[in-house]
Amino acid sequence: MANIKSAKKRILVAKTRNERNKAIKSSVKTAIKKVDAAVAANDKAAAEAALLSATSAIDKAAKKGVYHKNNAARKVSRLSKAVSAMA
Repeated sequence: MANIKSAKKRILVAKTRNERNKAIKSSVKTAIKKVDAAVAANDKAAAEAALLSATSAIDKAAKKGVYHKNNAARKVSRLSKAVSAMA
């Protein structure tokens, strides 16, 4: 355990940020799973609705720095491709 006051604060801040990032990543993964489930069920309307919500969640996570912007763009691209391929 750290003895210096600033080091103690860094530990607390890192823990807080870690928990926040974990929660955001978890919600993004859940949104992605909803899109995948709708695609698997071949339900175009549900897939498009889930895609909209997942895209929003991914973009917010990228804006907050949880995901790199290219990583977020790749995730959105793969989901959009899966939904649009559902003819």
